[in-house]
Amino acid sequence: MHQGNWSCSGCGNAITELPFEPNRTDGLLCKDCFSKKSPTGGAGGGGEKKMFEGDWKCGTCGAAITKLPFQPRETGNLKCLDCFKNK
Repeated sequence: MHQGNWSCSGCGNAITELPFEPNRTDGLLCKDCFSKKSPTGGAGGGGEKKMFEGDWKCGTCGAAITKLPFQPRETGNLKCLDCFKNK
């Protein structure tokens, strides 16, 4: 974590710690403003990630894939969680 003395561009509150060192200070958002702006609640923000249900097959092992955190455009290169972790 990087310590500093920045201001949130959304609400003006003080930001004293960020998970990255900012190159610029304009456009910085505090955790609350970031969570409100992000559709998933931000990384680790506790928001529910939208899951897409379908009837797909893993392109490596052929296992069934029923849920994905994205809507696939092509299905030939999908990987099940086990194959994705082992790549």
